[in-house]
Amino acid sequence: MSEVKLAAETRTEFGKGAARRIRREDKVPGVLYEHGMVPIHLTLPGHELLMALRTPNVLLSLDIDGKSNELAIPKAVQRDPLKGHLVHVDLLMVKRGERVVVEIPVVAEGELAPGGNLLEHVLSALSVEAEATTIADQLTVSVQGLTAGAAIHAKDIALPSGVKLAVDEDTVVLQVLAAQAEEPTGEEGEEAAQA
Repeated sequence: MSEVKLAAETRTEFGKGAARRIRREDKVPGVLYEHGMVPIHLTLPGHELLMALRTPNVLLSLDIDGKSNELAIPKAVQRDPLKGHLVHVDLLMVKRGERVVVEIPVVAEGELAPGGNLLEHVLSALSVEAEATTIADQLTVSVQGLTAGAAIHAKDIALPSGVKLAVDEDTVVLQVLAAQAEEPTGEEGEEAAQA
């Protein structure tokens, strides 16, 4: 897991007008939540935050007003639907050694058995409980040689040390679907219909 340092400033202005002003300065408004505490409203550097969020479950080391250094993980990210730039971010403060529930992307590797079968990702990410500072970037699953009807359940996926499933172990994560026979077209379809 990568840790990214960001400079953050507390903010006292709220609402749409204030948020627009912040975004015009290539910054992103955000909120830092801590368990049972009053949320801290922040302004974060736009480009640096965008680059950091390319890593799933990135650990952010926030230097808030040059006074305090807090660790946080992304909780919710809002993007502009047309332009894709960041609009707002919610962060969750964490401590070293604290366990959190996060979703880790599942990546399949290998080739299915011959026959044109399809691999369906029932879940693109697996919900797990892990220490906040050691969250894996992805979980890799081998689908080498799987045939139609095969399924990989949550319990079948090898988890890093200290990581526990946060979903039912019998939850289907990946499954192999049988290839569909194509319907005949043109003259072939007419001949089949007359027979």
